[in-house]
Amino acid sequence: MDLIIFDLDGTLINSEAIILGAQFETFRRCGLVHPGREAGLGIVGLTLDIALAQLAGLVEPDDVLTETYRQVFSAMRVQAENDPSLDEPLFAGVAETLAELKRHSGLKLGIATGKSRKGAEFIVARHGWQGLFDTVQSADDAPSKPHPGMIQRAMAETGAAPEHTAMVGDSSFDIEMAVAAGVVPVAVSWGFQPAERLVSLGARHVLREFRELPAALGLPKTVAA
Repeated sequence: MDLIIFDLDGTLINSEAIILGAQFETFRRCGLVHPGREAGLGIVGLTLDIALAQLAGLVEPDDVLTETYRQVFSAMRVQAENDPSLDEPLFAGVAETLAELKRHSGLKLGIATGKSRKGAEFIVARHGWQGLFDTVQSADDAPSKPHPGMIQRAMAETGAAPEHTAMVGDSSFDIEMAVAAGVVPVAVSWGFQPAERLVSLGARHVLREFRELPAALGLPKTVAA
């Protein structure tokens, strides 16, 4: 492999509590009825304005809805400093497996997320990932998933070939984006959408644990320094 690209929410980090909390509060402030947990998690991965519009049943993004969510989410991020229930922890095995992957000579790592660049940079800093990822693609850099733009930009930045690139994600948007870009689609089973749906959309591998990723992609084991 030349490049492995990761989604953030639902793949590397468990952000369910803060995302759903911000959605419900945003809908309350805007006088809307939230359609529930499954629907709320089902749009995670899309660019924020598109995701909220879809969740609200709107044809076009609504600036008030989007800005209200941004304000609510920012306030909850501050609240999370003293409220563990709003934390965005790593899923099991993520830290160790990313460290193992980084030891592979010539292998590059990347991020492709529906978060803004500011949001992506916050997560990178929060988990001490500075220098770990060779490319970070966000909602500010390309069209919303499932458009293949994020993956195409990541490959261009790293010199990776599609057949030697993998996209790891938990949503239909990740898998559809990977298929559209001609890279290897890898699904995780612990995220925000059912693994069965991701397989039906073209996922070649389904990870039951994050540590299964190197073997799924045929990477040899490495020895820690």
